[in-house]
Parts: sequence; C-alpha cells; structure tokens
Amino acid sequence: MHNIFDIACNFTSERFDNDLEIVIERAIKNNVTKFGLICSRISDIPKLIHIQKTYSEFMSFTIGVHPHHANEVDESSLKELKNLINKHSPNAVGETGLDFFRNLSTYDEQIYAFEEQIKIAVELNKPLFLHQRDSHNDFIKILKKYASYINKAVVHCFTGTQSELDDYLELNCFIGLTGWICDEKRNVELRKTIKNIPLSKLMIETDCPYLIPKNLAEKPSNNRNEPLYLNHIANEISLLMEIDKNSLLKETYLNSINFFDN
Repeated sequence: MHNIFDIACNFTSERFDNDLEIVIERAIKNNVTKFGLICSRISDIPKLIHIQKTYSEFMSFTIGVHPHHANEVDESSLKELKNLINKHSPNAVGETGLDFFRNLSTYDEQIYAFEEQIKIAVELNKPLFLHQRDSHNDFIKILKKYASYINKAVVHCFTGTQSELDDYLELNCFIGLTGWICDEKRNVELRKTIKNIPLSKLMIETDCPYLIPKNLAEKPSNNRNEPLYLNHIANEISLLMEIDKNSLLKETYLNSINFFDN
C-alpha cells in the first residue's frame, strides 16, 4: 500500500501530551508517514516548533491563527506572527479563515485576521491552509479579492455543497477531506459531491484529535481521532469516488508533498 500524508494534525492539543510518540509510531506502522502539523494560535508556536523539530523527518507545519482565536490578532501580534514565520519558515500560513458556526471571535475580528494573514502569505510567498465553516459567501469574496496574488491554497475539512466546491476549484484551491465523510446520515449531499473533486486537487486528513469517523468498527475509549484512522477514511473516499484506493493514496500523497514543499 502507498504511503499516506495526513495534512491536518493538531498535535499541540493537550490530548496528545502523554503519548504523541506512540501515536506517531502507530500511524507509521499503518503507512501514514507524513503529517501536517497545524497551528491555531501564536501562544502554541513554541510547543509546535518543539514537536516539529522532534519529528522533522515526518512533519510539515503551518504557522497562523485560527478564526476561533481571531480576537487575539492586532497590529502587534501580526508583527510577531510575521517575525515567527520568517524565523521558522513554515510550509504554509494557517490555519486561517472564517468560522461563523461558533463565532468565538466577532465577525470584524475574523475578517481582519483572515485578510491580514493572506497579506502575510502573499508577501512571503507561502501557501495558505484554510478553514471555512458557515461563512462561504464572505470567505470566497475575500479569496477572490486576493486570488491573483495567492501562491496556492487548500480548503481543509471540506463539508460543503457542489456550488461551494465549484467556487474553490475555480480559484485553483486544493480540497481536504476528513472523517466527516464517514457520517452517512448527515452527509448525503457531500458524499455525492466528492465524486466531482479532481484527484489532482484532492488531499486527505484526520483533523485529529477531532472528527473521529462515525463508522469505525471499534472506537477508542477516549474517542480521540488520530492519523492511524486515515486508512479508514481513505477506504470510504475511494468507495464513494469509485476509484482504486492505491491510486487515491498515491495521488493525494503527491499533491500534499508538492503543496507543502516550498
């Protein structure tokens, strides 16, 4: 079986504090050999850099501020963020975007943080690792504003409609699919839509420790998602897209390597 790249691992989560080495070893034994280490706020960066250096052979990483933490972004923190990106040279800027589902930061705070991080990515010629939930109209409007300047971008954890997918593909975005796809009851439209994602634009991810696949035969007692389960997610995607699993793994692996290689 081809090696697998999990583009979204939130290894700075305290849920991995006690056994991260075991989690990574378990994943590698199951052919998940590359990981995208995702940043969600500036205060996480020292921990994130420690993890990245410890497992540098296996890790690509991002630096950025998740929309949940957009209320922490101001002129001073943006200067710090830019300095940290210059210092550590991450593979992408993010996770950034808009999230109007939880609204943990205000509308204005999220718009400001998103646009300013796009500007940093453009200035430093870095890819963008993007988050969008219940905010498509504002999200796509901002992306279109900067489309001609953006290096490349992936819309991670895609759960949207065919129309939304068309918007992203029109802007040449990559699309990340998670274990969300494994929930048959809530994702009837999504499970049909993914057939229309070109393999050349697809990546796969767990977004661990979140979004554990609903249809796992045996779930862990802690209900924690981890890269090990990306094999299960890939099985589901290959069935829904009606393609050979090894072809899926090969193409998504190459897409991910090329995306994070800068």
